[in-house]
Amino acid sequence: MNICILIPAYNEARAIGVVVKEARSKGIDVLVVDDGSADGTTDVARANGASVLTNFKNQGKGFSLQRGFDHIISQNYEALITMDGDGQHAVADLDGFIGLYAEKKPDVICGNRMTDHKGMPFVRFLTNQIMSGLISLVCRQKIYDTQCGFRLIKTEVLKNIQLSSSAFEIESEVLIKASKKKYRIASVPVRTIYAGEQSKINPFFDTARFIVYIIREMFVR
Repeated sequence: MNICILIPAYNEARAIGVVVKEARSKGIDVLVVDDGSADGTTDVARANGASVLTNFKNQGKGFSLQRGFDHIISQNYEALITMDGDGQHAVADLDGFIGLYAEKKPDVICGNRMTDHKGMPFVRFLTNQIMSGLISLVCRQKIYDTQCGFRLIKTEVLKNIQLSSSAFEIESEVLIKASKKKYRIASVPVRTIYAGEQSKINPFFDTARFIVYIIREMFVR
């Protein structure tokens, strides 16, 4: 299967080496977009087998994902899998994405942490439930965990939607714009891994921005 893993990373030198090494051991290409890290993330990722694009200053997750999308599309991959570089996404769960894609060929597959969310902080769980309900309503298809960045996307989808977000709401934007183009979104269970990491999402500012974005999209055909 012609796929590439895309990891947007900012100051993830502590964990990204293991993530890249384990993914490469499965024979899958890995692209890391280093978003202006100051801790050697680029060197660690390259040493463990990843190709790396480097932003010379911090540009945001949306910018890094879009840069990675463009590069992977240019290399003629059939699909890509986005995952975090901090260890919160288990490399072992890649098998679920690959198996479902090989069997049913959905256009997008979202990781679903809601089947076992015991390790998820309550505030994150509650916010996730609200956002997933709203986005499922806009998309007109059930998506159990719209805030999970662990997902598979066919490059055909990315070629046919126009993305504008430079921050965390890009993950919602992909789902909404793919749904408007009638692409099919599936879900696959993934485990919840939290080890005390501090979220890079501001619970007030970013949630408000999510809501404004979703309301705007509800009125765009």
